[in-house]
Amino acid sequence: MDRPTLRTPGDLRPGVHPDVRPDVRLDVRDDGPPDGEPVLLLHGFPQDGTCWSGVAPVLRRAGLRTLVPDQRGLAPGARPRGRRAYRLELLVQDAVAVLDAAGPERAHVVGHDWGGIVAWALAGHRPERVASLTVASVPHPRALARSLTRSSQALRSTYVGAFQLPRLPEALLGPRLEDLLRRSGLPAAEAARYAARMREPGALTGALNWYRALPLSRLRSAPVDVPTTYVWGSRDPALGRRAAELTAEQVRGPYRFVELDAGHWLPETRAGELAELVLERVGGAETAL
Repeated sequence: MDRPTLRTPGDLRPGVHPDVRPDVRLDVRDDGPPDGEPVLLLHGFPQDGTCWSGVAPVLRRAGLRTLVPDQRGLAPGARPRGRRAYRLELLVQDAVAVLDAAGPERAHVVGHDWGGIVAWALAGHRPERVASLTVASVPHPRALARSLTRSSQALRSTYVGAFQLPRLPEALLGPRLEDLLRRSGLPAAEAARYAARMREPGALTGALNWYRALPLSRLRSAPVDVPTTYVWGSRDPALGRRAAELTAEQVRGPYRFVELDAGHWLPETRAGELAELVLERVGGAETAL
């Protein structure tokens, strides 16, 4: 089975080392009380797990255990060659493997950007592993697809098609990425850090392969039954209102839609509010049990 090994580098909690595939090794930050309710936090493009540095400490102070992986393309040991290695079903398997390795049967799952797409798929196809779901920015994929013919979303999403091209996106994005990120509303420190990470060998291609694998993915979107909060920034240049509003139709469990006067980079720019919304969802899910 195409599943990763996990490693906890440096001073992170040891012991997350299932011996599965040596060519895909995810780095996982495992912090907080070991017996705390687990929260799995999934980053997007071109972020890494440090995007949650303003959110995760708030969750830990509330007694939660946080599991924060650097996903495929970002972790130095998880940059397999070829776009097929980045299919959505494999990204979902990675998330499940983190939970398997860390021990909990279920976790509260939080995702942003591409991490949100993985989170929607995980909740839709493996609901037994998801205690609650909080997604920032990215709507449910079915809602996004429906919005393409009913709004300006197709125009907003033209970059996805451009990213399908081989090599050219790397050549164009590489030298301009930090400036583009800053102009999109990402704070300067984070823009510099993510751009530096993308300059590591194979990192930018690995990250772009998430987009390039979309046509190859066999996993189809499914409605979500778990308790869910969807957080959207009304000034997000890439993701419009129509898809955000249509997301409600794809959640059959308890659902809350929160609109913030913000852009796309909610974990970095609205960390406190996002953390509080996660805590509210975690508390609501526990009450519902």
